Amino acid sequence: MAMLNGQTLTERQKGLAACACLMAQGDLERLEPAVRTALDNGVTINELKEAFSQLYAYTGFPRSLNALGVLNKVLENKQANWQEGKPWKRPEIWNDAAEALKQGTEVQTKLSGRAFDYDFCQQDDYYLKSHLFGDIFAGDQLSHADREIVTVAALSGLEGVSPQLAAHKQGAVNMGNSQKLVDELCAWLCAEGYTLSSTWPKGEPNTAYAQYFTGNSYLAVLDKTGLCNVTFEPGCRNNWHVHHGAVQMLICVAGRGWYQEWGKEPVELKPGVTIAVPEGVKHWHGAARDSWMQHLTYHANLQPGNSNEWLEPLTDEVYNKLR
Repeated sequence: MAMLNGQTLTERQKGLAACACLMAQGDLERLEPAVRTALDNGVTINELKEAFSQLYAYTGFPRSLNALGVLNKVLENKQANWQEGKPWKRPEIWNDAAEALKQGTEVQTKLSGRAFDYDFCQQDDYYLKSHLFGDIFAGDQLSHADREIVTVAALSGLEGVSPQLAAHKQGAVNMGNSQKLVDELCAWLCAEGYTLSSTWPKGEPNTAYAQYFTGNSYLAVLDKTGLCNVTFEPGCRNNWHVHHGAVQMLICVAGRGWYQEWGKEPVELKPGVTIAVPEGVKHWHGAARDSWMQHLTYHANLQPGNSNEWLEPLTDEVYNKLR
């Protein structure tokens, strides 16, 4: 299978990923327009059927059937540019349990990077090998690389599945995707808000201050005291700036990012990290390259005539060194 090294995520792959993530979350309201967009961008009808069918193994039959129901509803107003795709055909190994087990074991070994035997529960070991990686992966609508994009996207939308998500991120590379593409996929899902599972409101585009930000940010004003929640998309950060006559408080509530004062080492922002920005100190803050970030902010110790002084942007050279 050809490797995808050096390529960026295509609109078709984004379509598959968006539909998979929303299907996993059971967000049928957002799934309907996502299905239309995916079909407009080259995903075929039969590929979506295959994706939603495969994902029952990860999300359960109810969400699989609900997603197929959304697809069926969308097709009531089928557009001329939507492609049916190659005809579905029954995989031959469905008639041979031994061959399904054999092929499934080979696929699982390649995906895992090693032989994987779940001896603790022989039932699940068999289901994984024979059914998931045998019966289901035997379909020819999606490549193995596509199947892992779909799986990573679906698991990214679920809570409590971190071990499986980590395994499938590596599995996506083993099945033919580049590491760059997998990283881009996860960052894109975050940037588009598909995996923004925070309970804090994302808010509206922060257009009033966009000139002072690299990348997109969103602002939600929470109360009359000036308490706000700011959401930074992956890679977004504000310019160097100074608060005169006030102490700015930052409380990271979701995602991961950075805070840095001029001349000092950067501080990683993770949920629960609180920063009191001293009055008159030059600094910046924003999201990590591969993660959105949300922080609450308000001002304390306000003095008469307090103000913000916006300065130069943080350079890509400095920002890209952060790990």
